[in-house]
Amino acid sequence: MATASLNRRLDELDVRRICVIKPSALGDVVQSLPLLPVLHERFPHAKISWVINHEFADLLEGHPLLHELLHFHRRGGATHYWQLLRDLRQRQFDLVFDLQGLMRSGVMTAATRAPLRVGLETSREGASLACHQTISGTSKQMSAFRRYWRIAEELGFGDRTPQTIVPTTEADRAWAANSLSGLAGPILAIHPGAGWMTKRWPIEKFAVVAHKAMRQYGFSVVILGSKVELPVSNELQSLLHGFVSRKAVLNLTGQTTLKQLSAVLSSVDVVLTNDSGPMHLAAGLGTSVLGIFTCTSPAISGPPGEQHELVATQVACAASYKKKCPHSGRMHQCCMDELSTERVCSALVRLIEKRQLHSRAA
Repeated sequence: MATASLNRRLDELDVRRICVIKPSALGDVVQSLPLLPVLHERFPHAKISWVINHEFADLLEGHPLLHELLHFHRRGGATHYWQLLRDLRQRQFDLVFDLQGLMRSGVMTAATRAPLRVGLETSREGASLACHQTISGTSKQMSAFRRYWRIAEELGFGDRTPQTIVPTTEADRAWAANSLSGLAGPILAIHPGAGWMTKRWPIEKFAVVAHKAMRQYGFSVVILGSKVELPVSNELQSLLHGFVSRKAVLNLTGQTTLKQLSAVLSSVDVVLTNDSGPMHLAAGLGTSVLGIFTCTSPAISGPPGEQHELVATQVACAASYKKKCPHSGRMHQCCMDELSTERVCSALVRLIEKRQLHSRAA
């Protein structure tokens, strides 16, 4: 729909209550957060609610531009889901954005009965049937961040500088500072895990890149991840202890809340990571990212900005977006072999040079 068409309809509405439906995943939630300042500026007197997966709610708790969070428990059963639908109806929203575009979010959107419900072109499973309008230029060919930012453009605020606000507390920042206080020099954070096995670059390759950063540039390392990623983080820690002083490596895997993770990512100098939620969180917070892309595309799934270095495999099946490798035998996960440590180390050097140039310019 054209900008004039959407704004004309909005001008006819007294928008007092807005709902953003974006339960998951972590990286997508982070990339959609810059819409909140835009919605607040466009509708300064409206109360904004957000439907969020319960496991990610901590990230948004206390956000200065949010009136409330509506928790979606993915495994909460029918009773919880029906209660959520009743809550959505009772709020009497005037404007709803379905940024998830799946059947369950479409049902949530329809349940609001809001007079204006807006979705994206990536909607599937019939979710678009619950929307009155679909924002153009939001297909799968567009990067995730660009898809969400198209809403800002449609509202007439596309020229604004995107802001990712994560409401960390003083206690969160103090915890991060205290945790990192024993590390000397610049800090390289490493997130070696990922939700899909086809996104997980080999741990020994992470160790090689980390070793170069530590030996050649004086970095210390902090390893990050969720509790389920503890085995790979421990393996990386063990490998690094074979090369460098134990004091130069800190493993915080499974020990952080999302807000504490945000505070850590804001405090480090560079984040080396697979394509993951923490990658987008770091980028949104303004930290330089060295991103590894095997089965996904940096153009579509990577964070925006020239301050990052995104390295992708060059095999024929690159960016296939398959959660399991379709090949067997010698070709099984060939992307992992093809994406060499030399290429990633070269990207690390470029990233360090960018940061040095930026520091001198500042």
